Amino acid sequence: MRKPFSFDTELDAARALVEQLRLEARVCVDFVGEFARQGAAVDDERFLVENGRFLAFVTNGASLTNLLAELVSFLDAMTVKVSADLDGFRGLTTGEKFIGRFSRQRMWRRHGARVRAAPVVERLRDLLVKSNETAAVIASYRTIAIDFHKLGEHRLIGVVEQRRRLVDRIDLARLRIRELNAKALTTQGRIGLYGSRAEWERMEEERRALKSEADRVADEEHGMREDSQRRERFINLFQVFVDALNAQVGQCNALTRKMVIDTEERLLIYQAQVDTDIPGSKVQISADLFPAIAGPIELFERNMLVPQELEHRKRAADAVFANKFEAFRQDPEESARGAIVDTTKMSRRLRLRFLRS
Repeated sequence: MRKPFSFDTELDAARALVEQLRLEARVCVDFVGEFARQGAAVDDERFLVENGRFLAFVTNGASLTNLLAELVSFLDAMTVKVSADLDGFRGLTTGEKFIGRFSRQRMWRRHGARVRAAPVVERLRDLLVKSNETAAVIASYRTIAIDFHKLGEHRLIGVVEQRRRLVDRIDLARLRIRELNAKALTTQGRIGLYGSRAEWERMEEERRALKSEADRVADEEHGMREDSQRRERFINLFQVFVDALNAQVGQCNALTRKMVIDTEERLLIYQAQVDTDIPGSKVQISADLFPAIAGPIELFERNMLVPQELEHRKRAADAVFANKFEAFRQDPEESARGAIVDTTKMSRRLRLRFLRS
């Protein structure tokens, strides 16, 4: 049975995994560089050791991106919950309406007490804090993945070029072997056909020399072929490493895109709550306080977030997210839920402001 989800615990685990992967990626990239410098000295026993390290990095990288996806999905689910609670505060309950028949002052006092008992705005601010922390971890690992992908790919290209030159030498050696064997066969055919015994002995010595040289080149070709096959195994391992980094960059891009859209959504929900003019409902939100999600907040501060555009952009970001992280794909019924920010229920003052922006 799975343990209850703890955002703080999972976030700390993600941070620790980022630092672990930073070290693991460095070790892997350094070995690619070592192999590029002295690949001939790296044997199959070393391959087994490095194979374990490289595959461990790939596995841990997948664990990190899945963990980050889980954090992003958790924040999305909490946003839905906060939005649902906000909808409950838009109007008056039956009891509050009944009290209002006798005293509107008592009615609004009761409404205010109900809102303060479950402060939606504080929960939204907590979501923004968590969003900022999650976005910072995503950005941190994205930078690591990009840097090591570039470095690993550059070094891999050098290793591949070395093997290409080795393959060219193998091809030349095979041509030389065929040439020597052909000459040796021709010389053998000439022996005994003409000339003196001394001439026959000279041609036989020439044939043996040609055959000996062909055997020597064949031994070299065999050694180069084994070296090429060994290098190919390492190249395949390095390619898996570089491809994994490239995939992780793509996953971080999808996570970042979803975080941006979801943050805009949370800001619009916050704006809708503040617009109800509940005393003490406002909290300080600025790009300086939330640097990892500064982009959406700067738009929010300039009144440039348009709720009418959010639904389509969120649907697109969610589709990319689901494609990258199949485990977090929503069921059709769940994904078909109504818009979290319903502009028809927002105050007239808020709608007009956004329509003018």
